[in-house]
Amino acid sequence: MTAEPFTPDRARDAVRTALLGIVPDAELDDVRPDENLRQALELDSMDFLAFVRRLADATGKEIDEDDYPRLETLDSCVGFLTTGN
Repeated sequence: MTAEPFTPDRARDAVRTALLGIVPDAELDDVRPDENLRQALELDSMDFLAFVRRLADATGKEIDEDDYPRLETLDSCVGFLTTGN
């Protein structure tokens, strides 16, 4: 099942919500759109996997391991969620 593409605003909100579920005290407004999320938020491998699962659950979009490089920054996450593939 492929979910309908998200608008950029809806995608950004989904990413922010998923991240705050992993790092509740994160200052996401301080993270640049092109900044590496794992580094900026000090996400370890388990945190990143939890983020991916939360994002997939919230959006209904299947996220495979091959897609992980497309989830490095806020901008790349939004791009991934707003494309139909």
